[in-house]
Amino acid sequence: MKWSLAELHRYQDEPLHIQSTFDLNASLTKLFPDIILAVQPVKVDGYVTYDDGDATISAHVTTTLTVPSSRSLTPVQLPLDFTFSETYIDDRSHFARYEDEDEVVFLIKKGDSIDFDTALAENIVEQVPLRVLSAEEKSGKPMPNGKGWSVISEDDYKAQQQKDDKVDPRLAKLQNLFPDQDNKK
Repeated sequence: MKWSLAELHRYQDEPLHIQSTFDLNASLTKLFPDIILAVQPVKVDGYVTYDDGDATISAHVTTTLTVPSSRSLTPVQLPLDFTFSETYIDDRSHFARYEDEDEVVFLIKKGDSIDFDTALAENIVEQVPLRVLSAEEKSGKPMPNGKGWSVISEDDYKAQQQKDDKVDPRLAKLQNLFPDQDNKK
């Protein structure tokens, strides 16, 4: 869906209602193959309002993504249910209207269109957390490992560091050789 601000002018009295289902699987998996493995149909319910030359999109979005686990890369189902609001302006002086608000404001060139599909895709990608774990990983499944390597938890790492910091008693006298370098690493 694309609209120009001139087209949206006719919705200044009554907002444009968007209630649709979008198929963004091909575009999101192509643009973000490392982050998104699959996207179920995206349901959107929202409004586009026009006020004094500016257009505001407010939408509620629900979908389910398949994303890789950040620990083992196994596919994980990630349900999304969020709302977003964005305002589009074509006059730089209109920024002053939105300085005190927590609203996202985009400046577009006069005559350019607002691409709702792109806005929707960007907001979906923003919802993907940095750390995604499968149900097994959350419940304490052992960390991945391989030949000569293994993933350890932060607590295990700290315990290992404390163990490594203890000086072998056979080498304790060597600490006195350079007393000015104690506790430096």
